[in-house]
Amino acid sequence: MRALVTGASSGIGRDMARVLAEQKIDLILVARRKERLEKLKEELHVNVEILCFDLSQQKEVFSLFDKLKDQKIDIVINNAGFGLFGEFLQTDLDRELEMINVNVISYHILTKLFLQKLEKDGGGYILNVCSSAGFLAGPRLSTYYATKNYILKLTMAIYEELRRKKSSIVISALCPGPVNTEFNQVAKGHFAVSGASSEYVAKYAIQKMFQKKLIIVPTIKMKLALFFSRFVPWKGLLRITYRIQERKTK
Repeated sequence: MRALVTGASSGIGRDMARVLAEQKIDLILVARRKERLEKLKEELHVNVEILCFDLSQQKEVFSLFDKLKDQKIDIVINNAGFGLFGEFLQTDLDRELEMINVNVISYHILTKLFLQKLEKDGGGYILNVCSSAGFLAGPRLSTYYATKNYILKLTMAIYEELRRKKSSIVISALCPGPVNTEFNQVAKGHFAVSGASSEYVAKYAIQKMFQKKLIIVPTIKMKLALFFSRFVPWKGLLRITYRIQERKTK
């Protein structure tokens, strides 16, 4: 088997590459930071192809697919992404648009194009790295939450379309809570509670993907939080989320 992993230079993407390599799955690793990909490649004992693309640029997203469209790929993991803390009134618009390009547009393009490719090739797996944020609205992290809502709901809708036609393609959404990665540093904030290890989240996600699970929530704490959030009114959830995000912002 062969897997494509975007955002593979750090965090969950890097650890997913490690988990897949342990299972003897060859890899195509995509990120902007070539030196990090090369360092990762050195430790993986499978065939690894490194590709440097900026997924905030639509042309590069299409170029990535064009480069891979004739290759055999069994697993596509859309993982690239970032957040931005702060009130919507004050956050930088250019940075938000860049986030939408990475977190939404690149996912949408790659999901559609590789879904069509996997359909022609006879099946495979697509794993979209979403977030528990995809179930909620996020004051002080509003654009990030909105992007994750888009990808989560898109993935769920595609799942039902594939299920009804008895497709051999499996699509899943990974929805972790806080994870110890570079997210906080990039987003200019910090978690109010300790996050799960990216190693654990990556291993759990790959396991559940192969078990054909639609929604993958790695920790009991987050599963319980999402369950009980169903019984809280929307305005109450907004107040709770605001307080949580307020404690994160530097």
